[in-house]
Amino acid sequence: MTESEKKASPVSDVGAWAMNVISSVGIIMANKQLMSANGYSFTFATTLTGFHFAVTALVGFVSNSTGYTSSKHVPLWELLWFSIVANMSITGMNLSLMLNSVGFYQISKLSMIPVVCVMEWILHNKRYSKEVKVAVVVVVIGVGVCTVTDVKVNAKGFICACVAVLATSLQQISIGSLQKKYSIGAFELLSKTAPIQALSLLVLGPFIDYYLSGNLISNYMKTISSGAIMFILISCSLAVFCNISQYLCIGRFSAVSFQVLGHMKTVCVLTLGWLLFDSELTFKNIAGMLVAVAGMVIYSWAVEVEKAATKSLPHSKHSLTEEELNLLKDGLEKGPIRDPEFGESK
Repeated sequence: MTESEKKASPVSDVGAWAMNVISSVGIIMANKQLMSANGYSFTFATTLTGFHFAVTALVGFVSNSTGYTSSKHVPLWELLWFSIVANMSITGMNLSLMLNSVGFYQISKLSMIPVVCVMEWILHNKRYSKEVKVAVVVVVIGVGVCTVTDVKVNAKGFICACVAVLATSLQQISIGSLQKKYSIGAFELLSKTAPIQALSLLVLGPFIDYYLSGNLISNYMKTISSGAIMFILISCSLAVFCNISQYLCIGRFSAVSFQVLGHMKTVCVLTLGWLLFDSELTFKNIAGMLVAVAGMVIYSWAVEVEKAATKSLPHSKHSLTEEELNLLKDGLEKGPIRDPEFGESK
């Protein structure tokens, strides 16, 4: 997203992050009540995600129809490809959680940070400073300490986890790439991808959920309670803000920043679980959360250092002396000279 687009946007950078953290934590809490055995036992996670995108698509349609947002052209094949990758991410995560232990599921989620770094290096030749790499390691260690417990894995579960991690990483990188490639805003892109994802997940979701839980959603809907309907609506409403803020954050910063700083949600979920649901919070959890938060602070500082270095780069180019310019010309005649690369900050 360009600087002019940022200024034109009604949501600030801090506002985008706050929206993502609050809506994500809220949707986890709502879904916990909706899906748990002590709540409403709605075990149809994939279909619920289809509901989320259906409501998001409806909001996008209303926004475009009323002229609040404009619709820019993005080739259909790009939208279909993105939707396939995004749906593979959702399905893969659900299957990974079912087939593996919670501990291995958390490890697979943590592995997304280094995977995103490697994929951005391969796809966009993006480099990272030593400070950013250190911060990423600190965050991974901190979140790992406070979330990973038992670790059990099998061949099917491992394959599903690998597909989920690769698809999620590619999806998040693509969000930023598509916004830059077609100069399209976060909400405009979301309003184009949401209908495709909603349609495909609502068609395939019930079959996937039946495989995962052994229950048919049609049977559940016959006896659904008003409380379950209320929590489904709350979950869908929060999903709109969660989806919009995800596209905003990745478009303005990067997929790596979204992954690293996004683990603040993990800290909030653990804390709220302890406050609202009497979940156990051990010294290990607290120590891990403190390390994770420290890593996020280091990461934010490292990104600012990179940003300052990038901004100072054009300055140095204008301050070359005549002797340095002649040397540069001589070097170009003899062969190509490579400028040092600075990590791209968003």
